[in-house]
Amino acid sequence: MKTKRLLNCTAADFKSFDKDQLLESIRGSAGRTIVAENDVQIDPMSRGITNAEFVAAFGADLILLNLFDCENGAIKGLPTTDDPIRFLQCLTGRPVGVNLEPVDDCAEQMEQLTTIATGRLATKKNMARAEALGFDFICLTGNPSTGVSNKEITAAIKQARAVFSGIIIAGKMHGAGVNEPVLDEEIASAFIQAGADVILVPIAGTIPGLSEQHMSDLVAFIHQKGKLVMGTIGTTQEGADTGTIRALALTSKRAGCDLHHIGDAGFSGTADPENILQLSITIRGKRHTYHRMAVSVNR
Repeated sequence: MKTKRLLNCTAADFKSFDKDQLLESIRGSAGRTIVAENDVQIDPMSRGITNAEFVAAFGADLILLNLFDCENGAIKGLPTTDDPIRFLQCLTGRPVGVNLEPVDDCAEQMEQLTTIATGRLATKKNMARAEALGFDFICLTGNPSTGVSNKEITAAIKQARAVFSGIIIAGKMHGAGVNEPVLDEEIASAFIQAGADVILVPIAGTIPGLSEQHMSDLVAFIHQKGKLVMGTIGTTQEGADTGTIRALALTSKRAGCDLHHIGDAGFSGTADPENILQLSITIRGKRHTYHRMAVSVNR
């Protein structure tokens, strides 16, 4: 039996899915899946609620936690619990993932780098912790000025395959402080051969010099290899006006991306809520957007 497309999935469906079923569900939605990132270390927009609940309320299908420390499991706005990720999945009714960062101490730097907590690093120990916590997916990527390189992302994918049973997304949304191409076919091939399920591609218009044609060619190349693509808005344009988001969303859709990501650099650790809503409406219209916003987590 074929898996239900993600557009029609409820919390009960997500809870029952394994990795392959979730990937099939995304594929079946024909480029209409929204991934919203949120910073778990910043005080949420309102008291008594997490940023994850905010992004879910405005139409996110998948929730990506940024700056989550696998060693302490703290999430601002979440009541004290020994099982934070499964609790968050219950509150939102959505699959939840985490950014882990493959820092390269030997990479050529473009700027002064920031040292990050060990619980955020893409180590085998943290990947095993992500598995134990119940994350549905890992995104191997880099925040600004962290020194994450494509070489270390490739190595991290191989480690993740050994200890993590969920979806592995890999790639950079920007340079992350390292002097190297953000993405080309050679880099994408390395990620795929290492075992990534989804390749991250910055949306044309979010990083300098990436044309829509080049982006489309990269997406087509990755699809030919049988992998999914996540187009990203991760260069603080998630805090721009809705017209910018609409333009980037249509660019991502034309290029053929399977998932459309929006970052966390808006209000209080999320994209501006109206921009998440605009991304969703642009990608799939009001009917599917309002359905995702309204469907109960008890279904």
